[in-house]
Amino acid sequence: KEVLEQVGLGDRLTHLPKELSGGQQQRVAIARALVQDPAFVLADEPTGNLDKESGINILNILKDLNNQGKTVIMITHNQEHASMFKKVIELVDGKIVN
Repeated sequence: KEVLEQVGLGDRLTHLPKELSGGQQQRVAIARALVQDPAFVLADEPTGNLDKESGINILNILKDLNNQGKTVIMITHNQEHASMFKKVIELVDGKIVN
């Protein structure tokens, strides 16, 4: 329940997947991953289906995990989102450019 509240879905605890929007389902998937207390998180466009506020919340959760010593590997096309993290590796045409 705590992790669902963290991703903004504490009020959806008893809802079935078919009763959730695509963005809500995405946040549930993130919550399910976080409840396992992973050593690293691989997040492919974690804000892709989210509204701006929910997206920023998810990015802050990922940043907090990183600040706690967890490795966060996030794939994004959004430079603003990437700039929130300590280390950014940029790929162009499959090659590292920075």
